[in-house]
Amino acid sequence: MERTPDGTPVGVDDPYAVAGVCDHLTDDGRCRFALTRSGDDPEFAAARRADGYDCHVGADGEWRACPHYRSTTDAKTCARCGLADVRLAHDDSRPLVEEHHLSYGGDGSHEITVGLCRWCHAKVHNSIARIDDDASPDPEAIAERERRRETERSASAFEAASEGYDPEE
Repeated sequence: MERTPDGTPVGVDDPYAVAGVCDHLTDDGRCRFALTRSGDDPEFAAARRADGYDCHVGADGEWRACPHYRSTTDAKTCARCGLADVRLAHDDSRPLVEEHHLSYGGDGSHEITVGLCRWCHAKVHNSIARIDDDASPDPEAIAERERRRETERSASAFEAASEGYDPEE
């Protein structure tokens, strides 16, 4: 199994098996890296420009072949148990779903991340779980998500101005 620089497992044997489409791939199949960051790798950008900026590996291509491949998560749901994140405005508490690195980038590798709820994240790093396990959300995770949903509902509940008005004040 792949491991972090600290030696803890990342939960997969091959990060590319669970990686998504490249973050630099546009909807029309062009390489955004070559379009916007040509100064970072002029030779790569020139090759892409000669091909009309088309991605040289394609939307379902062999990502390992691209030196600038990157796949990062939006971290809205857990890739393992499916728990959806609930974020509250003006609340800096720890998110329910966190970014989990399968590959860190640098040294010739690519940055690849997925979203994991903090409960699954701990299980993966403690060597007792894999990303591709058939898992249900932890009861504590469900309770925390529901607490946040209730806070969200109560904060957005309609209250007429007359209900908050006390004429004797």
